[in-house]
Amino acid sequence: MMNNIYEKIKNNERITAKEALRLLKEWDFLKLGEYADMVRFRKHPEDTVTFILDTNINYTNICYVGCLFCAFYRDKKAEDVYTLTIEELKRKIKSAEELGITTALIQGGLNPDIPYSYYIDLVSELSKSNVHVHAFSPPEIDLMCKISKKSTKDVLFDLKQAGLKTIPGGGAEILTERVRKRISPKKISTERWLEIMEEAHKLGIRTTATMMFGHIETEEDIVEHLQRLRELQDKTKGFSAFIAWDFKKENNELGKRIERSVTGMDYLKIVAVSRIFLDNFDNIQASWASQGKDVGEIALHFGANDMGSMLVEENVMREAGFRAESTVQEIADIIKKAGFKPALRTTDYKIVKYL
Repeated sequence: MMNNIYEKIKNNERITAKEALRLLKEWDFLKLGEYADMVRFRKHPEDTVTFILDTNINYTNICYVGCLFCAFYRDKKAEDVYTLTIEELKRKIKSAEELGITTALIQGGLNPDIPYSYYIDLVSELSKSNVHVHAFSPPEIDLMCKISKKSTKDVLFDLKQAGLKTIPGGGAEILTERVRKRISPKKISTERWLEIMEEAHKLGIRTTATMMFGHIETEEDIVEHLQRLRELQDKTKGFSAFIAWDFKKENNELGKRIERSVTGMDYLKIVAVSRIFLDNFDNIQASWASQGKDVGEIALHFGANDMGSMLVEENVMREAGFRAESTVQEIADIIKKAGFKPALRTTDYKIVKYL
């Protein structure tokens, strides 16, 4: 049976969800990396590994959803709540621009007291800079629909007209209802997440896709998540990249309830199976910011072709007790050490310069 899977991968044939599950559960670790690497070079024959210099700006930490895994959110009555004004956001973007940052990943808690006009003004004003605005995950889009009483298509159209070009893949966690009902019961459903992404793709708004693993999910849940992404990508071709990261246990309710820990090998298996199974995705990111630089480097030999983001400002993982920092030169050196040529890229994976 495993030999049949090997042959399918070697022959560039699509593997099934059942076969992907066998890879996760049974396949030899090093062979998995070998075959994922083969698929990576089939898609990207060059020896380039890209990454992006960006910042992650969270415009509010007020959130009514209260996901069990989140250490960032605050109830609106908490003492340390904030919602940034448009002027404050513009100053952050200006500072980012001065540092040479090319993209701002802008997300926030689900704060129902923010008016719809705030989101449109945010995109409109920040898009006047040279920094690419990569903003608003599907749960935020859903909240905008509720506030404005507009359809998903109309909200996305308004945002696109204001200057929004791409959307991050946050809020996916694990795209199975069994998991979502336990870790984020107030957040949008799997179907709603996929619906919003599909509408974005139809309007020409490219998005990323993400997965947060290492909590209560099973291998079956992981494969179902990947299957739903692959099906939508077959339909729209609107996902630019897939990024997986592991759950951080500190300072949140879910972390108090589970003893499970994610190893580097666990992460590398996810990267490799994602590369093999998501055959319609061009880019797989190595999430060094969640796993550390050494594992990020190894991921480049387990199917990843991109080192993701520099994240000059990052708040969500920091609140969960994990903070990885680096410089452009250090990331470039890691890529070189792995045997590749480093290159800075844009959000749409166009190379800015080689390093």
